[in-house]
Amino acid sequence: MSTRDIVLVALFAAIIVVLGMLPPITFGFIPVPITAQSLGVMLAGCILGAKRGAAACLLVVLLVAIGLPVLSGGRGGLAVFAGPTAGYLVGWIAGAFVTGLIAERLVRDSQTEFMQFASFFLAAVVGGIGVVYLLGIAWLSFMSGKAFVETAIASLVFIPGDLIKAVVAMLAARAVQAGYPLLPIRT
Repeated sequence: MSTRDIVLVALFAAIIVVLGMLPPITFGFIPVPITAQSLGVMLAGCILGAKRGAAACLLVVLLVAIGLPVLSGGRGGLAVFAGPTAGYLVGWIAGAFVTGLIAERLVRDSQTEFMQFASFFLAAVVGGIGVVYLLGIAWLSFMSGKAFVETAIASLVFIPGDLIKAVVAMLAARAVQAGYPLLPIRT
């Protein structure tokens, strides 16, 4: 990993941490809050690609593990990994990787703007929502003792906000791609 890659990973980890400063929105029927940090996961994958995007999320998760209060609501420490949101945290790493992988495979400089927008949106939805939800809901289901389907239905409340985040990630990734492409060169 080059110095440039390390700087980009640290920058996007910082973006995810800053997004955690926005207060979480909680619901009584599900112990997982709505946070802005999942937007950072989508941005990291779409803009940096699979490896660097996942590395940025891994760095944030490591900061949480050593006890820094970098999660929304000022949470941090190993206790977070025994709680209901642990699956989402692990899902960030996998989600950023899948988001980046899809973006690397689908987005081309030779494409029309519309196709680039569509590719970034698809990447953000599949990786940033689908993969993160899959791991998060599975862990939440295990922790709560409820059926996976029941937990998944309760998690539908997050979909509208996450689709908005995917649109923001798509717009930002397309702007960066047009002005200063950071995705790895694809052959």
